Amino acid sequence: MKLKVYTTDGSSSSEKDFAIAEFEGTKGLKALKQVLLAYMANKRQGTSSTKTSSTVHGTGKKPFRQKGTGMARQGARIRNQHYHGAVTHGPQPRDYSQKISKKMKQLALRRALFDRANAGEIDVIERFEVAQPKTKFFNGILANIDSAAKKILIVDDSWSDATLLAARNIARVFISDAKDLNALDLSRYDKIIVSEKGMERVLTRANGGN
Repeated sequence: MKLKVYTTDGSSSSEKDFAIAEFEGTKGLKALKQVLLAYMANKRQGTSSTKTSSTVHGTGKKPFRQKGTGMARQGARIRNQHYHGAVTHGPQPRDYSQKISKKMKQLALRRALFDRANAGEIDVIERFEVAQPKTKFFNGILANIDSAAKKILIVDDSWSDATLLAARNIARVFISDAKDLNALDLSRYDKIIVSEKGMERVLTRANGGN
């Protein structure tokens, strides 16, 4: 698949073929959906907890006599119908994590790459390089490539200190390493800009390598 490859300053571009797997129809979409759900589930802490009648603080003494008060009979103040009483069927700590096979992750990554590239939302840059570690230099590169995107993910195989310093204060920029890029990352941002070395690493991973 052909993608735009920009020069280091983003001022000009050319087209280059990359070995991005192509899909027809809905192939790989189920795997992509399942992997995205698993990634989001694995981020959940599962620490929500409510007190049951055995853990809520209070007395188990009967609040008033059984008959003669004109009110419904009550067993204890800690029951769920009372203020500060127990919670019935409330959330308890649980593990939301889901296991994903390596093959499914790779299929989802290939499908996500294809969908975003096919939509023109992935661009490649020769390498991320700034003359000085200043935000204005990196902003200038991004403005040449895409000035409208609200959320941009930049991906490289390795980062120089100057580039990280120049990019870290830009609100719309998010940084990822090629070795960590996954299908969820590819689905969350308006534009993905990848260095040539970073793209090689991502494609190697998507096709079964490390």
